[in-house]
Amino acid sequence: MLDSQSDLDRYTLLILPDEIPVNGGLASRLKDYLARGGKLLASYRAGLLSGQDHPGSSERPLPSHADKSKDGFALPEFGIHLVGEAPFSPDFLLTKGPISKGLPETEHVLYLKGMQVEPLSGSTVLAETLIPYFNRTYQHFCSHLHTPSAGKIGYPGIIYNGKNVLYFAHPVFTQYNENAPRWVKTLLLNAINLLLPDPLLRHDGPSTVIATINEQSAHDRQVIHLLHYIPERRGQAFDVIEDIIPLYNLKLSVRVEQSVNNIALVPQGQTLEYTRSRGRLNFTVPQIVGHQMIEISFT
Repeated sequence: MLDSQSDLDRYTLLILPDEIPVNGGLASRLKDYLARGGKLLASYRAGLLSGQDHPGSSERPLPSHADKSKDGFALPEFGIHLVGEAPFSPDFLLTKGPISKGLPETEHVLYLKGMQVEPLSGSTVLAETLIPYFNRTYQHFCSHLHTPSAGKIGYPGIIYNGKNVLYFAHPVFTQYNENAPRWVKTLLLNAINLLLPDPLLRHDGPSTVIATINEQSAHDRQVIHLLHYIPERRGQAFDVIEDIIPLYNLKLSVRVEQSVNNIALVPQGQTLEYTRSRGRLNFTVPQIVGHQMIEISFT
């Protein structure tokens, strides 16, 4: 979690989820961050100028570098023009191409209202929003939750500036927090992979695996921690962990520049075989029973 005064250069990717306003000072820092090669993922109202909910807002603390002809977003680097709030809700996201990897080519309902935006020159629409037949109001009624899709494209749902900024028009983080649709997480992971195609660590395990790397420069090594405990709400007050479910033959891929001396399980001391390809180490962890450490020692 960062604030507007944090050191942004430590991070390869910044995520602005749903409701992160940007004032003039932060806009300048984000502009410099992007110019130095940083990547940005934003959604819904994140990235709008402070106090500006729609193009007609009167409060517009524009930074000096902002283009006043492109209302709404704090930086022209976003590659987006804000039209206003989406005219329909719920609406539907039609997934296609690389952003939809692992998802069926179908329409996914978005229960929370998004923003209506347009791509600027150089930006690409990665997913379109389809509109319903009508909004479900007291004047029009259909079903228990929402009107079905009319199958007509309304406005962009996901826009990529082609370089370093990717934007979701809907509050996808809030939607996942409310009802955890798996397709939302899949789309976000695909977006991160598009912005960061060569991450520090990959594994092929389930989403219940927590994987972290501890850099220990004084000892010329990295220590990978793998946790696999699944909390469950079995009581009313809080989640508990009752069972340890082992995982077997977890494949890991780690981006490493140094020369490697050895890879071993800790504390077992068992050496693991590995291959090296395109700057990455690839190896398999035979078993994880709750927690497992792996030491990568360098020469």
